[in-house]
Amino acid sequence: MRASVAVVGPYAADMTVYFYAILFTRYPEVRGLFPDNLDVQRDRLLRGLLRIVDLVDDPENLIRFCGRLGRDHRKFGALDGHYPAVGECLLASLARYAGPAWSPELAAAWTHGYDVVAQVMTHAAGEDARTAPAVWEAEIIHHLHRGHGIAEITVRPDAPYPYTAGQYASVETPWHPKAWRYYSPAHAPRPDNTVTFHVRAVAQGQVSQGLVYSAKPGDVVRLGPTQGDMTLDPRTDRDLVCVAGGTGMAPIKALVEDAVRIGAERYVDVFVGARTAEELYGLDDMLRMSQRHHWLSVRAAVSHERIAGLEGTLPRVLNEFGPWYRHEAFLSGPVDMVTQASAALARQGIPQERIHFDPFDVPALEAALLPRRLRERPEG
Repeated sequence: MRASVAVVGPYAADMTVYFYAILFTRYPEVRGLFPDNLDVQRDRLLRGLLRIVDLVDDPENLIRFCGRLGRDHRKFGALDGHYPAVGECLLASLARYAGPAWSPELAAAWTHGYDVVAQVMTHAAGEDARTAPAVWEAEIIHHLHRGHGIAEITVRPDAPYPYTAGQYASVETPWHPKAWRYYSPAHAPRPDNTVTFHVRAVAQGQVSQGLVYSAKPGDVVRLGPTQGDMTLDPRTDRDLVCVAGGTGMAPIKALVEDAVRIGAERYVDVFVGARTAEELYGLDDMLRMSQRHHWLSVRAAVSHERIAGLEGTLPRVLNEFGPWYRHEAFLSGPVDMVTQASAALARQGIPQERIHFDPFDVPALEAALLPRRLRERPEG
């Protein structure tokens, strides 16, 4: 299966276009489950496919990943009957772009693999439906512009919204139905059930642009179930090193709040990176928090501006402190920052299983395979 993915890799973009084309032609009734613009959806298909293949020899994590996918797909309105249609068109797409490499044995392996994935997803969705809604309606109760195209948005879900600090949530707006985007709560769970997101308006980002510039109190968005493994393990009190850039500060701030709540005896070092001092988003909030907790240290790193005491890339600044080999690491922010910081910490001796970051923070085609590649060949 991995070999076949490598074969179709150069044609991945064309393959996903073909997949959706034949899916909607053969099964037009499923078109309504997807947004009008499929660009992001195509990337997510590749991400999921790569992740499944990467876990094919890790049954425990494969089942956990597929179970989470099944629960999350409830928000799309996915039904058990949709899975055979998707499997049929996925295999047809792989066969077309694998060319001569496609064989009866490979087809049988993919058929079996997809059947297992579908069974796990449908079972997880069914179990989840017993106890949780597919989506939560959430009213915007506070909207604050923080500058640089960033807004702080607080919502009140219509029912208890369970999540763990460090996880991320999918959000759908009324302006672009079925276009779900992922944002991290910027705090640990609150008693009043409200949730605050920090959203940056990105170029061509219809959902983020709407949330930052059009949303107002009284508007209602929808939340899907939370996902992500970038959470604290309550069974350990290992010290933490955290790296944040831009709105990637949100889950890092949530993790620090969670450390306060747990009350474990651990030290936490937070590094905030940006190109310029003006872009050091969230630094003041973290510095104020560090004044209340002696175990929390906060440092900034600015890569494109000469400022005494702050100048330097994050990998360079990380190398100046430490050692980190006994720490647990949590990274959130721009792709380049996460990958470079991860490699720097790995070189300092932190095992890859103790370096945590969300798969959505890396390019779609690299998301599933990046951890393995970093283990095999750290980049500079």
